[in-house]
Amino acid sequence: MGLRIASVRAVEILDSRGRPTLSVTLNTADGHSVWAGVPSGASTGSGEAVELRDGDKDRYGGKGVLTAVGHVSTEISDALAGRDFTDLAALDEALVDLDGTENKSRLGANAIVGVSMAAARAFAQLAGVPLWRYLTPDGVQPRLPVPHFNVVNGGAHAPNRLDFQEFMIAPVGAPTLAEAVRAGAEVYAALRARLAEAGFATGLGDEGGFAPDIVQPEQVLDTLVAAIGDAGYTAGRDAVAIALDPAASEFHRDGRYHVAGEALSAEEMIDRYAAIVDRYPVWSIEDGLAEDDWDGWVRLTDRLGDRVQIVGDDLLVTNPVVVSRAIERRAGTAALIKVNQIGTVTETLDTMRICRQAGWAQMVSHRSGETADAFIADLATGAGCGQLKTGAPARGERVAKYNRLIEIEADSSLAYGL
Repeated sequence: MGLRIASVRAVEILDSRGRPTLSVTLNTADGHSVWAGVPSGASTGSGEAVELRDGDKDRYGGKGVLTAVGHVSTEISDALAGRDFTDLAALDEALVDLDGTENKSRLGANAIVGVSMAAARAFAQLAGVPLWRYLTPDGVQPRLPVPHFNVVNGGAHAPNRLDFQEFMIAPVGAPTLAEAVRAGAEVYAALRARLAEAGFATGLGDEGGFAPDIVQPEQVLDTLVAAIGDAGYTAGRDAVAIALDPAASEFHRDGRYHVAGEALSAEEMIDRYAAIVDRYPVWSIEDGLAEDDWDGWVRLTDRLGDRVQIVGDDLLVTNPVVVSRAIERRAGTAALIKVNQIGTVTETLDTMRICRQAGWAQMVSHRSGETADAFIADLATGAGCGQLKTGAPARGERVAKYNRLIEIEADSSLAYGL
């Protein structure tokens, strides 16, 4: 039995940063309704699918999305209404063909991805299964992912002098997902207390992490290790580990990496990461070098790829073609997965399939501009990748994803872990 769509509509809503995004509602011919909230990034790769903005400076400083809203409610709805679709892949293919561009710039990736996410929910509803189960590829064992809590924000996510963008804690040694969430929340509370005692402000960045005016990344790491101990946990790669997302493209200028007042070559930047890995329980480094520094990525992977996970985000932009190139060159060992970077759920799952076949890990990720939609919690679980990052254990749009994982665990017998 196929899915018959009656209509699709969108409205302009606000994301977690107070910027416009889309809420998409899909109505089926049998009277059901599903929705999706579209995320939006701040630190973005140049190769991402195009997020369509209005450019009208008199509305939201040009960030409005009424054009994309109109595309959903008119052209996309007209193209899908009354048609029967056998599966999500067929519907997503129809969306890609309707747009007709390589980067989804005509209709807007933010319009297309909202329809694709809502349609995935409709297919799950039609099949009578949870969304995570519908998203599970053939031959893949779903499992509950290790949450990566972004507890200290810098870079493009915070108004401080910290160049590295994300410092995350990952309770890889927790016995269950619920216990992993508890560890994240307790370490977060301990970190707040430690920062306040040291005289730092405990205001939050875009993703709910603290944004202290610390300059040296190693000082943050020292503080994190101490906070993990304060909360009664062990800091270690097999206990409560640390993951980094420096987002190096943001501090790469004129061929140098500008960190804490130093201008480093790629080799010097790699040396610094090596020293960090030697000293701290860091298990994963994401975007350690700039997106156009392919030679540097190869050297970073050769130097540290057998000790820590080397994750590409801006480098790969969830694009199966680019991911295949990186696998061939051995530029990284894992891919960050963001549905709105590529623009459809089917293409996202295809990128994850390519990673699995090559032995690459995957980490499903939120964006800095989020909604209450917990879609990615189901995606990470169903795809069985074992890793999810969606911000600090604070702010409703972040906590919604962690709470959804707790619900999935309570309603299933799925295993937890990497």
